[in-house]
Amino acid sequence: MCGIVGAVAQRNVIPILLEGLHRLEYRGYDSAGLVTVNGGLKRVRSVGRVAALSEETKSQGVHGHLGIAHTRWATHGAPTEINAHPHVSHDEIAVVHNGIIENHESLREKLKGLGYRFESETDTEVIVHLVHLHYRQKRDLLDAVKATVSELRGAYAIGVIARDAPNQLVCARKGSPLIIGLGLEENFIASDASALLPVTQRMIYLEEGDIADLGLLKVSVFNSAGEEVEREAHVSELSADMAELGPYRHYMQKEIHEQPRALADTLQNALLPGGLKPELFGAEAANILSKIKAVTILACGTSYHAGRVAGYWLESIAGMPTNVEIASEYRYRDTIPNPDALVVTISQSGETADTLAALNQALTLGHVHTLSICNVPESSLVRASKLKFLTRAGPEIGVASTKAFTTQLAALFLLTLVLAKLHGKLSPEQESVHLAALRQLPEQAQEVLKLEPEVETWARRFAHKHHALFLGRGQHYPIAMEGALKLKEISYIHAEAYAAGELKHGPLALVDKDMPVVAVAPNDLLLDKLKSNLQEVRARGGELYVFADLDTHIAPNDFVNVIQLGSHAGPLSPILHTLPLQLLSYHAALQKGTDVDKPRNLAKSVTVE
Repeated sequence: MCGIVGAVAQRNVIPILLEGLHRLEYRGYDSAGLVTVNGGLKRVRSVGRVAALSEETKSQGVHGHLGIAHTRWATHGAPTEINAHPHVSHDEIAVVHNGIIENHESLREKLKGLGYRFESETDTEVIVHLVHLHYRQKRDLLDAVKATVSELRGAYAIGVIARDAPNQLVCARKGSPLIIGLGLEENFIASDASALLPVTQRMIYLEEGDIADLGLLKVSVFNSAGEEVEREAHVSELSADMAELGPYRHYMQKEIHEQPRALADTLQNALLPGGLKPELFGAEAANILSKIKAVTILACGTSYHAGRVAGYWLESIAGMPTNVEIASEYRYRDTIPNPDALVVTISQSGETADTLAALNQALTLGHVHTLSICNVPESSLVRASKLKFLTRAGPEIGVASTKAFTTQLAALFLLTLVLAKLHGKLSPEQESVHLAALRQLPEQAQEVLKLEPEVETWARRFAHKHHALFLGRGQHYPIAMEGALKLKEISYIHAEAYAAGELKHGPLALVDKDMPVVAVAPNDLLLDKLKSNLQEVRARGGELYVFADLDTHIAPNDFVNVIQLGSHAGPLSPILHTLPLQLLSYHAALQKGTDVDKPRNLAKSVTVE
């Protein structure tokens, strides 16, 4: 979603702002802008990529020691220059904003009544005029921002500067992430740590409702009650070069090939001598997990698909009744609370608005046992949950999630084994077998990725198709769902996934020679059933593309294309079968010439509802 960068320094901050925006491009956006204080406010905005903003800034010779910048993903108002951030009021106050102000219409009417003129369609413009109104009365930027946020209803992360305060940057957050970067006689803000890595690794993660006042030498933080508080500074484990593209054509390709290492890193602490320990999920995990009698999983998009796979594992291995919910649906339907359930939330960023809201709904209903599976240590989701497991996927830049998904699956499998062990469903012998399989998983993933040339050949035949059908059964049905989602996201080919047994209940009507059918075919107990479903496709003239385990005895011919992955990996098979589906979507998009890493209309971190 939208990105924020801000800086106050004794050097020209324009390169810092532009580099920060460049590092936030992966979040998805359609316009960009910046404003700096240099005698007055100097603003530059553009529709399109940060590169265009950079050229315009350079041509105008813009510089300054204080500035804020933004990449906008359009919500209120079309992606036009006039709607792009920063927004300015009376050439005195400038604001950048992530989130949605729910009461912007009533505030707009109030401000219009006071003589303020609105130029844009955005909800953000009410913020800058409100700050100006209060600043005119108080002549203190911090007090003006405090007064302003007290009137806002909704989600926001804001950065604010004033023409008359050339060394002051004020920011605030509620429901949208914001980070302070600490430098030497310079300080920064950003919506994502990656934007600040070139200038600092020391960061403060603001809490819900915090307001901060940044100068050259000091950072002051105030909580939602207006009290000055100390927020711990953390040293990020990330480095600036971790987000570099290297020898790959796109970040998505790089991140697909990083999965063996990401899996190994995520599993590292779990595979130490001594067997599985509940403490993998937090100091209180043994006590909490031994008491629970059910699991509710809340997630969106790709993370929801990971939860769907986990539902099969948790019930079949741990004997734990499991309910997997789309987070955006859970929060708006009547549910029956179960105080004995573990509520598991899954999110790559830990800032997914619908997942955070679903967690808050669960807490409101009285659920006290909560666990987050996330890739970002100081994210809102992690801080709001009692237990946590941090996947160690590293930065994921491509909008279409790849290594975040497979590391989430690895984390959920560990959770399954720990619950099974605590509840007497896992013998020592079974534990040893599963741990041995996990140790082999990174190497097996590496072997599957060697199939890329074969998958690329298939992708050339996909590029001119308009529709595709993905089939799977059992724990591989969510993997088919994920494969269809990936193809849609980056190639714009319409794709649907079905449990293969549902073919005869409607989808078979779609099958013809122009509808490629992709099947996930592991050598498991459902293989014979799946083969019957594939025969139904062939009988209607459909062409099959089958990702099969060894010994499935699915013979290739002119209309049945088969790629063999290797021996069946048991319950870990969904992780391995995910990889060629990712490669298929990547190469199909490559053939079509789409923007692989930044697909249209999508954002990496969905921080608005």
